[in-house]
Amino acid sequence: MSELNAQDKTRAVRPPQVKPAGHEHKPGDTLMATQFAQTLEAHRGQRHLVVLHDYPDPDAISSGFAHKILCASYEIECDLVYSGRISHRQNIAMVRLLGIELVRFGDTFDVARYDGASFVDNQGTVAEAVVEALEVAKVPTITVVDHHEAQERLSPAFSDIRRTGSSATIYTEYLQQLLNMNRSQRDHVRVATALTHGILTDTGNFIRAGVEDFHAAAFLSHYTDADLLSQIMNQRRSKQVMDVIHKALGNRVTAESFSIAGIGYLRAEDRDAIPQAADFLLTEENVHTVIVYGIITNAERGEALVGSMRTSKITIDPDDFLKDAFGKDVSGNYFGGGKMSAGGFEIPIGFLSGRNQTGEFLDLKWQVFDKQIKQKIFAKIGIEAEVDTRQTKPVTVQRRTDE
Repeated sequence: MSELNAQDKTRAVRPPQVKPAGHEHKPGDTLMATQFAQTLEAHRGQRHLVVLHDYPDPDAISSGFAHKILCASYEIECDLVYSGRISHRQNIAMVRLLGIELVRFGDTFDVARYDGASFVDNQGTVAEAVVEALEVAKVPTITVVDHHEAQERLSPAFSDIRRTGSSATIYTEYLQQLLNMNRSQRDHVRVATALTHGILTDTGNFIRAGVEDFHAAAFLSHYTDADLLSQIMNQRRSKQVMDVIHKALGNRVTAESFSIAGIGYLRAEDRDAIPQAADFLLTEENVHTVIVYGIITNAERGEALVGSMRTSKITIDPDDFLKDAFGKDVSGNYFGGGKMSAGGFEIPIGFLSGRNQTGEFLDLKWQVFDKQIKQKIFAKIGIEAEVDTRQTKPVTVQRRTDE
């Protein structure tokens, strides 16, 4: 394995930045897979850090696993890292049943031992702690593969950012074109099963799937372990998740076919209940868009207001909606973003966060943030609403006449 110091890392040989201008990717197109392979070949024998977003979902986990398997062909040793938590029961089952090794990032994690970093299913904006550590250690970004809107946070040697149903779809194309898949190989079965789960979850069981996603799933079906996949997907909701869904139902405010629900304070271990509640509320009649949010209490990372958005309306782009509604932080990074039909946001509480606060103060703090979030969402929708945060419905809702 090559040993590079911090200065040498910034000079590592790298192929020209891609994507090619004007190139429109189609199923079966080998250009991106070829350039991905060329990039890995240029870094043969190195040790890389594969960065997942802070709270990795099946798409991120499966794509990271596929990246690691592909890198093995080039003698590149990889560690998959995340800095938040894995709490969704399907995600826990996936990691355990498929034996996917993940490393949690912390203050003592030494990124300087890596020759490069690859970002999977994110572009660094939802893994800021890891990105900042890599920047301090001058570890270069080798690849970025993602299906969300371009963020321009990183400067990789190779990037493949396109609007497919999932990042797992992109990595399936790489496997199809770069690896001789064999059902007798346990790793090949494991990665195919993981990627299938990633595609299923990010496309809403193919409801939001495109041509590329169906092509990828068809290829993976030859190698997927159906029994393992069934075990992963058939996980029951925990009591904590059911409680959050119940609270979201009771607190929801509806206006213009939007359903907005603040759920108060939530432990970091139960963070994944927020998107599950959003998915559930989207099944309500006459509702096409849902936003669920709460304040996550975390002793390690501080408090943050975290939310999920789901929509079934094709004219609403969650990425644009959340960026316009909540804006940027002082560093110019957006608080929110998304992809087709889904998005999320995280806003640090900052000075007002803290432990050992009285019940009255916590109530007041929640009312302030709850009302502010609702007002920003209503302003984005284009309506005026007087919201009583102690009630479940807006007092008044009026369409703005100045637009």
